[in-house]
Amino acid sequence: MDLQSLYQKAINFAGEKHANQKITGSESSYLVHLSNVAMEILLASQHRHDFDVNFAVQVALLHDVIEDTPTSFEEIKSVFGFQIADAVLALSKNPDLNPEERIPDSLARIRLQPKEVWAVKLADRITNMQEPPAHWDKNKRIAYQVAARMILMQLKDANHYLEQRLEDKILAYDAYIES
Repeated sequence: MDLQSLYQKAINFAGEKHANQKITGSESSYLVHLSNVAMEILLASQHRHDFDVNFAVQVALLHDVIEDTPTSFEEIKSVFGFQIADAVLALSKNPDLNPEERIPDSLARIRLQPKEVWAVKLADRITNMQEPPAHWDKNKRIAYQVAARMILMQLKDANHYLEQRLEDKILAYDAYIES
């Protein structure tokens, strides 16, 4: 299947699953976030010759369906196959863990995946390093930036283009902490 068809299949599936979800602190459809993550992946694929863009774009568009919707691993596996379902599961935080354990646990599982999955996590955090929701206090903003640094450190060598983009976003995020 060609990239455009894979993109359409994945975004249609994600659109149905995230139908009523908005970006936190915004009235924008959650599909904006998913499309932005996929766009980062499409651009990153141009900077690495051994990058499976077909796989990565599908994972980018589906990366939150287990974590944020009632969608199961089995449903993703039946529609998209084991490799994509396994990648989406690795990118999903385990709600049974204490909040401070969730990101390290997810990063450990991501590190067992192909580099394209690492790239999706980097792209996800790049996309999320925008102006934080107004209700976040300074401590929440600092914690978010610290988590971004942890993600960058743990997923080095996934894609230098995305690593540089995330590093720049982390530095720019200082403005949101000081405001």
